[in-house]
Amino acid sequence: MSISGRENVHPKPLKGLTRFFMSEITPKQVQLPSSSFRGRGGQAIVLAGGLGTRLKETVPDLPKCMAPVAGRPFLFYVINYLRSQGISTFIFSLGHKHEMISAYLADQFATLDYQCSIEEEPLDTGGAIRLACTKATEKNIVIVNGDTLFKVNIDELEFFHSGHSADCSLALKPMHSFDRYGVVEINEDGSVKNFKEKQFYEKGYINGGTYILNAEQFLNEKLPAKFSFEKDYLEKFYYKRKIYGLVQTSYFIDIGIPEDYNRAQQELKQAPLDLNSINKNWTIFIDRDGVINHEKKDEYILNWREFQFYDGVKEAFQKFSNKFGKVIVISNQRGVGKELMTEADLSSIHHHMQKQIETAGGRIDKIYYCTSADMKDLNRKPNPGMAFQAKKDFPSIDFSKTIMVGNKSSDMLFGRNAGIYTVFVKTTNPDQLLPYPDIDLAFNSLPDFAKAL
Repeated sequence: MSISGRENVHPKPLKGLTRFFMSEITPKQVQLPSSSFRGRGGQAIVLAGGLGTRLKETVPDLPKCMAPVAGRPFLFYVINYLRSQGISTFIFSLGHKHEMISAYLADQFATLDYQCSIEEEPLDTGGAIRLACTKATEKNIVIVNGDTLFKVNIDELEFFHSGHSADCSLALKPMHSFDRYGVVEINEDGSVKNFKEKQFYEKGYINGGTYILNAEQFLNEKLPAKFSFEKDYLEKFYYKRKIYGLVQTSYFIDIGIPEDYNRAQQELKQAPLDLNSINKNWTIFIDRDGVINHEKKDEYILNWREFQFYDGVKEAFQKFSNKFGKVIVISNQRGVGKELMTEADLSSIHHHMQKQIETAGGRIDKIYYCTSADMKDLNRKPNPGMAFQAKKDFPSIDFSKTIMVGNKSSDMLFGRNAGIYTVFVKTTNPDQLLPYPDIDLAFNSLPDFAKAL
């Protein structure tokens, strides 16, 4: 998956993802490939066809998932949280003003592996899920609401779901003193015992709107074209199907009412980047070509002889090593994928680069690179897969205390997609317009940034 500057191992690239494709849907019996969501390769349906009736006065003329929160459509946060959990392919279930959502996805998530399922007429939540499931390529699929961010541990939910051979597993959120939601009661083994109607409760578990659904089984149920997933499936089938609930205490926000929409503005807002606050709890991600070394315009650095450090970069790494707890290089290297160079060539470049940085008193804790030429590869910037892999390898990394330094807009979008700060260096793009939404700070070069610390 990566190469390490601290280990003498043969490097391995971040390989492309394995995807399954279904050639034909049979209306009576549907069989899909079984997939584990652990690691990479999970698939999710995002329900994004809501009318946003209760938000009309606050956010007129927008689907709920497109409501702006801290400067971005709420859907942005939903997508990137799912990607952080290993979801690599998406099905967006669209209805109301679907053109607006489709245009946003095409513009801002052009490298995302997704397709859209569009309701020609309102099908309610159940019908929308059923229609989207006909596009599924995996047996078990994650389902979320596009107007809700529930930071569920998908690995835990999938393990629970698989362990019970469940038809549907619900992520349940503990609540106190509420009347906006009904309550889900569960047995000791996690199976659903009862659904209780909305009223005031001192405490209880609510349906958080995140599920893992056996799409194969669901498509074979005798259900109408239009129905409620909650009322007509979960509440009618829980006692005769394997429907379970797993309690998750993680962050939850549903922007369906103005009060919670306004709360999301504050809770999802990123504080301005303060360089004076940086200490050993912080992590720095650094792009390679055009940042550490001179890049070859429209070409690749194919061997160590072609690699040339920018002046002052090795000394900058000494500063970074003193300031940051983790110093990590993150780089797209599709020259390998295009067979213009070998992985051994890339390993040699990185070995010599690291050795010289260490000789100058700096360090690199790990190097991550993606060799894929597929723009939709989860690990190819601006897709944030390499950041999420780094966090798995170094659990102490806190994305709220992480900076991505790069020279391209794709580096900046990578940072935003991962939920981290961004620093732009103008080495190869001196005319970059500023201010720019994806850029927190800008400097002429990597050494200039180091001097500012």
